[in-house]
Amino acid sequence: MRVKEYHSDQIVCGCDEAGRGALAGPVVASAVILPKGFLHSELNDSKKISINSRIKLSDIIKQKSLCWAIGIVQPREIDKINILNASIKAMHIAIKKLTQKPDILLIDGNRFHTYNDITHKCIIKGDSKYCSIAAASILAKTHRDKIMQKLDAQCPEYNWKKNKGYPTKQHKKQIIHAGITKHHRKSFKLLDPQYALQF
Repeated sequence: MRVKEYHSDQIVCGCDEAGRGALAGPVVASAVILPKGFLHSELNDSKKISINSRIKLSDIIKQKSLCWAIGIVQPREIDKINILNASIKAMHIAIKKLTQKPDILLIDGNRFHTYNDITHKCIIKGDSKYCSIAAASILAKTHRDKIMQKLDAQCPEYNWKKNKGYPTKQHKKQIIHAGITKHHRKSFKLLDPQYALQF
């Protein structure tokens, strides 16, 4: 099923995040306001399209959107306020950076905190339903991937350029072997219960 435009006379902004389930790295959110009638045959949830398509679409979205912005919350704050609140805060940061004020926010997922009394609508799997959320999904994902590639250069043993900080078997094995870094989320279940981590 292709994503579609959210038909409204209002200024619509799509919001989504990337990195919520990762063990390391920040959570990154994006807010995007697309022009009326914007469609692209490859536009979809960022997880459903190839890396090359994401990169290509990211450039197109940045060029064609009325405005877009990125919000980032780092692991230390994620540990303090929890990942749900961190994801919502990252969205708030992105929305605040927009050069145009939206009338309605379309939020991927089922939880959000109202931002500056702007009407919002939470949509489960919204990134595979509406163009503006799919666009935000792509910008958040591509931006976070670049961050994880840079962090990989600092800590190559965790192979973040490939796993992007997510809990792969190799990533967990390396945590056992080398311990954790300042980029890991200490409040997350970094290892299986039989292993003890010394923080």
